[in-house]
Parts: sequence; C-alpha cells; structure tokens
Amino acid sequence: MAKIPSSEITDKRFYLNRRAFIASALAAAGASAIVNPELHAQQPAAHGRRLATTKSALSGSDTPNTWEQLTTYNNFYEFGTSKSDPALNARGFKPKEPWTITIEGECAKRGTLTLEDVLKGQTLEDRIYRHRCVEGWSMVIPWTGFPLAALIKRCEPTSRAAFVEFTTLLDRRQMPGQGTDVLQWPYVEGLRMDEAMHPLTILAVGLYGETLPNQNGAPLRLVVPWKYGFKGIKSIVKVRFLEKQPVSSWQIAWPQAYGFYANVNPAVAHPRHTQAVEARLPSLFQRTKTLPFNGYGDQVASLYAGMDLQRNY
Repeated sequence: MAKIPSSEITDKRFYLNRRAFIASALAAAGASAIVNPELHAQQPAAHGRRLATTKSALSGSDTPNTWEQLTTYNNFYEFGTSKSDPALNARGFKPKEPWTITIEGECAKRGTLTLEDVLKGQTLEDRIYRHRCVEGWSMVIPWTGFPLAALIKRCEPTSRAAFVEFTTLLDRRQMPGQGTDVLQWPYVEGLRMDEAMHPLTILAVGLYGETLPNQNGAPLRLVVPWKYGFKGIKSIVKVRFLEKQPVSSWQIAWPQAYGFYANVNPAVAHPRHTQAVEARLPSLFQRTKTLPFNGYGDQVASLYAGMDLQRNY
C-alpha cells in the first residue's frame, strides 16, 4: 500500500489554527459550549518528526474533528473528571522512556516489552473512526496505530486465554486524578479474545499522524470503535491473558451503568439519560440517532450472535 502523509486527512493549517476552530465552532449551534478560553491546542512534538504511516482500508470517510477539539475535550480521569482537566493537568506528564508493557497470564511469551519492541516491524496506519461516549456526545478521530491482533499473536496466548485485560499506569505524582476515589486505581479494562483480535481493534500511538498527546492516552492506548469510549484504556502498562472475564474499573464503580461489553446499543439507556441520540461535537444541539454498534454493525454484529444485548450491555 502506498504511503501517504497523514496531514492529507485534514489541512494542518486548519486543525492547528485556534481562530479557525472558534469561528467554525460558533457557526454550529451550541459549539461555544466546548471552548475553554484557558486552553490552547497542544502543538505536535517539537522534534519535527512525523510518524510514517499508510492509510488503512478500514478507515472511515467521516470528516474528522479538529486537532484542538480532540486535545482539549477529553475523558481521562487520571487527570481529572472535567472535560478540560486532561489538557490542563497532563501538560507535565512525562511518559517513562523506554515505556514498558508487562505481558502476563495465559500465554507462552510472558515478560516485559518496550514500546519500541512492540512497534518493531509494525506498519502504522491512519484510521478515521467514529467514537461515542455514554455522556451523549461523539467525535470523529483520525488515529494512528496498528492492530491489537499483531501484539496478541506475538505473545502466543494459550488455548485457555479467552479474555485480554489491560492496565493503565499508576503514578499518583504525575496523575493527580489517581489521588481521588472516583474510581478504583489503576484503571483496568478488558476484551473478549475475538473482540481483541478483530481487525477494527487497534493500539493507537498517534493522532493526526503525530505522536499521541498526553491527554489522549500517551504513549499507547486501546481503540475499539464500536464500543463506548470508556473501553479505550490509556497509557497501557500491562496486558494479561485470562481464562475468565476480568472486572473492569467502571464495572466496579457503577455496574448498573457500565457493563463489560459496552457495545453501543441505543435501546439500552444509561441510568441518567437516553442513549438513543447523540450530539456530534462541536455542536451540542444538532442531535442525530445513535446507530447500533456505533455504525459498525456490519463488521462486528456477528461477534454477538445469540447474546442478549439488553443484559450484556
């Protein structure tokens, strides 16, 4: 596949231009609600290098949100619960170099890998994915990453490995949100093995072809586009292969609202609000119907054939 610059997704002069963002946001109903005047778009890394990427055949055709929207309106509770907290509080976060990922559980290749080891031989792909959050909003994000399946195959899971569990870095000094009791730390998430092996599931290391910003989950995060955003665990430091289903952080915190599967299902309401409609940011008032599996049903619905998706939410 021919290599193309990631910047072709959207004109870089636009997505890094704050005035252009504000002008376009104000033109959409309710857009000003997500503009925090204290925030400025985090610029790409100063080293001047871009990630070498190819455009994935699995990439969508939606128009991506801007760099500023994607880096100033985030869910990353390790840095605070407000949408603007990650951009403010993650500025001083310095991911350890080399970043290491511990491999445990039901696999032949246990041990520790550096991020450089993980990326060695991988072709990084640009993938434009729709994302839906339980709060009722959605974005379109141009991720840069590689299939999670590639890492799983390298670990050689045994026949007993039915699930994959992921754990976020625990560092209360750098992650002030971990000093609160809003969740049980460190953050833990999981997937069934067939979900993890699906070609849509990726590990992301970049955004718009640039190295992943801190507030978006640097340096390594999970992306599962047919599930609600809380499944996209960030700053991953451990991968564990399990025979039994793991218990995720949000299941512990509020099991009535956050099930293990977290598949986008408009028919299952959050205890506090409907999931049948969503607002595509930057507009908070232009609402559309939420699609089952976030619009990826043709690719993933077969994974859940015969399951009760009202109970397995």
